[in-house]
Amino acid sequence: MSSVLTPAASAEFVVLNADHVSLDPLGVNKLADQITMAISSGTLGLKNWTDQELTPNLANDRAVEWIFVTDLLNFSFWTDTGLQYEVLYNQKVHTGYWSLCAAVNRAIDDGFDLLDPNTYQHITESDLRFIFRSANGSEIPLFGERLRLLHEAGKTLVRNFNGSFINVVNQCNNSALKLLDLICEWFPSFRDCAVYRGQQISFLKRAQILVGDLWSCFGGKGWGYFYDIDEITAFADYRVPQVLFFFGALKYDVELTNLLHRGASIGELIPNGSPMEVEIRAASIHAVQLIVQQVKQRLGELLTQPTKIHCNAILVDNYIWNYRRDHAQAIDETIPMHRTRCLFY
Repeated sequence: MSSVLTPAASAEFVVLNADHVSLDPLGVNKLADQITMAISSGTLGLKNWTDQELTPNLANDRAVEWIFVTDLLNFSFWTDTGLQYEVLYNQKVHTGYWSLCAAVNRAIDDGFDLLDPNTYQHITESDLRFIFRSANGSEIPLFGERLRLLHEAGKTLVRNFNGSFINVVNQCNNSALKLLDLICEWFPSFRDCAVYRGQQISFLKRAQILVGDLWSCFGGKGWGYFYDIDEITAFADYRVPQVLFFFGALKYDVELTNLLHRGASIGELIPNGSPMEVEIRAASIHAVQLIVQQVKQRLGELLTQPTKIHCNAILVDNYIWNYRRDHAQAIDETIPMHRTRCLFY
């Protein structure tokens, strides 16, 4: 990965050369103000991750394996039809990323240890189809890829890491960037990279969110302690850009805007690695970098006493992602998500 720009450097490079996407300081300021209030009031912080209904209740070795499996499979939950993929768990229907978490938790409750690489390296197609059974007859997208990734990752962990992702984490010496390198070295599906104007760039959405989830789950301690955690950027997916556009932090040209609306109406896709898709993702990362800078400045002005209040791209991304879940209709009516079918996000 040494010849490839980091996600932060990639984002800056693309934004400086972009044709279709730009940043608006007014929108960045607006969102920074809102996030500053959320952090200073205590409504946004590390606890937001652990307070979720479906995330692990205990920060232990099983939580590490849960985070690895869910982020291994954390991609592409939207369907080509209007019928969402839904999972019924504990008498509640879950969609999107939470449908994956619900399916994993349901399998564990049913006695199928989907957190053990010794088990999932050999999982059968029929068993995985049963685990991912939906509440409405829809199928989880890219099912075959998910089966392949479980086999591939399970074998790698069993052969090289004594059957546990913890042994990967233990090799990073508390460095988030080192853990990113290890993940990408040993698990190819996390190599979320592209070429833009001849430059190799990276986004590493799933690898970065894996590190971020460890940090969040363990409260920045133990297996979640990384001295360079603030090097992690936002997780460039298909929802964060919508919220940034909604707040006016991102601006799209007419060509891209029309393409997004055609995607919503007739299902037109934007290919992974194409200039427009790269620019959307890069601008999202860079916008969050600017938001983090502004929030830190505002918090410094607001707080006269020494404080442990922390702001980084992980927290800002979590706020943006949850904001979209809470305001889905208004945001979807403002700008459609970009439709890119891939296993990187």
